Amino acid sequence: MPFATLRSLYHEEFGAYRTADFMRDALAGLTVAAVSLPLALAFGVASGATAAAGLVTAILAGVIIGGLSGAPYQISGPTGAMSAILLVLAHRYGVEGVWIAGMMAGIVLLVVGLLRLGRFVAFIPSPVISGFTSGIAVIIAVSQIDNLLGVQTPKADTAFLQLMAYVQHPPTPLLRPLAVGLFVVAVMVLWPKRWQRVPASLVGLVTATAIVALLGWSVPHIGDIPRTLLLADRLRLGALPWSQMRELLAPALSIAALGAIESLLCGAVGSNMTGVRLRANQELIAQGVGNVIIPFFGGVPATAAIARSSVGIKSGGRTRVVSFVHSAALLATVLVGASLMAAVPLSALAGVLLVTAWRMNEWEAIRFMRLHRLKSALLKFGVTLVATVALDLTQAILLGVALSAVYFIGQIAALTIEVRPVDPARLRNPLPVAWPDPYAGIRVAYLSGPLFFAATGPFNEAFAHLDGVRALILSMRGVPLVDTSGLLSLTHLHERLSADGTRLLLAAVQPSVLAQLERGGLIEALGPDAVFWDAEAAIQAAADNVSGT
Repeated sequence: MPFATLRSLYHEEFGAYRTADFMRDALAGLTVAAVSLPLALAFGVASGATAAAGLVTAILAGVIIGGLSGAPYQISGPTGAMSAILLVLAHRYGVEGVWIAGMMAGIVLLVVGLLRLGRFVAFIPSPVISGFTSGIAVIIAVSQIDNLLGVQTPKADTAFLQLMAYVQHPPTPLLRPLAVGLFVVAVMVLWPKRWQRVPASLVGLVTATAIVALLGWSVPHIGDIPRTLLLADRLRLGALPWSQMRELLAPALSIAALGAIESLLCGAVGSNMTGVRLRANQELIAQGVGNVIIPFFGGVPATAAIARSSVGIKSGGRTRVVSFVHSAALLATVLVGASLMAAVPLSALAGVLLVTAWRMNEWEAIRFMRLHRLKSALLKFGVTLVATVALDLTQAILLGVALSAVYFIGQIAALTIEVRPVDPARLRNPLPVAWPDPYAGIRVAYLSGPLFFAATGPFNEAFAHLDGVRALILSMRGVPLVDTSGLLSLTHLHERLSADGTRLLLAAVQPSVLAQLERGGLIEALGPDAVFWDAEAAIQAAADNVSGT
């Protein structure tokens, strides 16, 4: 199935591919490479690895994941969101832990894609994703304080603890690294929009590096970048620490969850921009394969990057050739300009990451929630943000989803029941007025909402007292589902009413609900003439039974 999907995608992309199409894709790929270069360097360092690891990740991800991707516009590589997880992981287990967890995450993504479970990623609510993204932005910003100030302080297990350490023991900044970092921030913020085809981050890094070299400043810099894709420090198959696998399972699941979320979100953005649908399961397979392979070259876990993918689309790219050219351009840069990149100041990379962290926040979604006073959304956003900064990232996602689930259950559990006597004036064909009144003792209960375990309490209370009622009609057009608890409540209501000589009738039952009631034996217990198309038909049947007509 994955190969059939990929073959179909390649046919759609390259069925009528021409030289002009290649030239357009190649130009877009070079533009993406210019954007990707400073980010790959920065995210490699921010992941607790090296700038070289970031470059290797971007090059390999562009070829492997780009070649297998579920959409032509996806550009994968190291990202800020992923680096937030990896930095904590590297602090606890070293870069070898990052490689092993990344490989395990790739296996998880591959299995999820092969089992076609990609749709379940969409079950994470948008306020939770926004809070998670903002929390990651905080983690990235906090992780770069040392590089920005040119100092080294003890590392804490979480961003919150790191912030507390800065508050309790404020470091003394070195002015030269701080000046370099703030210069890069200024360039990225003030760079004119009409020059956006030239990435401000690249301009900032190049200019800052040149200024440092001209002034002869001694500031911490990236260091040597090997002219190879196969780094000396890499995961080796024969040296896998099998005893650590269980301990690294939770971080691996965090990486897999984030990789799936970020890649599918990137696909949603790209789909809106191009009208080309992302094949979600194929994308997860691509991410899985890439992340299994990349650690063996010394790279860090990768995922689809919204910024780079958007640049490729806006630059006129139409096929995955954009991703291939982007990788080729980065490889050429490594082979030719490694010595120049080695001189890039770490504080300049910190400036790039600080601006990137600020822009990562989904400000439009945050403003929307605030302006419209969506209290529940703001609560989920805030809880997830705080949990992301203060706890493990997997715990943050689970906490946000759990809070959303509890709120959702609370909302849909609001089963409304309105019990009314019959008003003959509202009937299309009322029976003639007679004595006794044929409609006396008939009650119609209008139900709206799911009848499931959380709603059985209000349901039972609504029908606790039915004195003088000889027929109860449940109008269930607004009931989308009935679970086992709801079925038991309906059965007990029928048994209690039958014992009192009162008949239970059903009206406007949705087909799926009716099928559930049939499986549960309720329809057989009520009798074949107890279910009606609408409430009026049930009313007339109950009235006819009394009047003898």
